[in-house]
Amino acid sequence: MDDINTLRRILRDSKVIAVVGLSADWFRPSYFAAKYMQEHGYRVIPVNPKYTEILGEKCYRTLEEIPEKVDMVDVFRKTQDVPPIADSAIRIGARVLWQQLGVRNEAAAGKARTAGLDSVMDRCVKIEHGRLFGGLNWVGVNTRVISAKRPRWLAY
Repeated sequence: MDDINTLRRILRDSKVIAVVGLSADWFRPSYFAAKYMQEHGYRVIPVNPKYTEILGEKCYRTLEEIPEKVDMVDVFRKTQDVPPIADSAIRIGARVLWQQLGVRNEAAAGKARTAGLDSVMDRCVKIEHGRLFGGLNWVGVNTRVISAKRPRWLAY
């Protein structure tokens, strides 16, 4: 999905994000992105069998262990690891499969779309949120979204 309106809708409507491959190391991109989303009103659920807790949230070994509804599955894993994660996202009834920067598995994305999920590849949820809901432009980053008006709605 490269459509700005679709990305805005996904980020506006997805309130619970399961982050597969989230690291407890503060310097890792997954930690930085998850912390940003958490600070902007999203519920972040870590999924990583190596940890019991990350960012003050219980960490689950698999998506299927999460006891609540998940809107988005955000994948911080290698491209070849995505297909079983996509299968799990479909099984738990997630609405979005989001593959982070550098992760682009077309087969998994196609399977997710066929099952009715929105699918985003090779994009950072934190960068897109900042770009589309304001924030990146304040530090001189060209967001490629030209408008004199702020969106009427915010994701938080």
